[in-house]
Amino acid sequence: MTNNHTAPYAALIMRLALGTLFLAHFGLKYFVFTPAGTAQFFTSLGLPGGLAYLTMGVELIGGIALILGIYARIVAVALIPILLGAIVTVHGSAGFFFSNPNGGWEFLAFWIVGLIVLALTGDGKFALKPTMMKK
Repeated sequence: MTNNHTAPYAALIMRLALGTLFLAHFGLKYFVFTPAGTAQFFTSLGLPGGLAYLTMGVELIGGIALILGIYARIVAVALIPILLGAIVTVHGSAGFFFSNPNGGWEFLAFWIVGLIVLALTGDGKFALKPTMMKK
């Protein structure tokens, strides 16, 4: 049975954690690898370099939207393809465990589960509602 008093706070915690992870991964690409370096890495995988900039933008905007609770359920679902892409192109061939060389896909799979849970649970406490955004 779901506790209706604590469930909104659980969704808030999930939103904050997931949003922070996306911002951290954006920061890694932007500040450590640099946008040009990230684009070069994408190219080395056989992907268009421009996709790196799109990915970074989605991570940044999606992370902020999750943290603030702006369309959090929709954003959670929209972010899943970013993680699936990382599994297919980078981490999938490294095996399941993230401690493997080049990192496995277990962490990304768990991250996807968190996004699905948030999408099913709802925005949670202190989420900015779309009606509030219009004011």
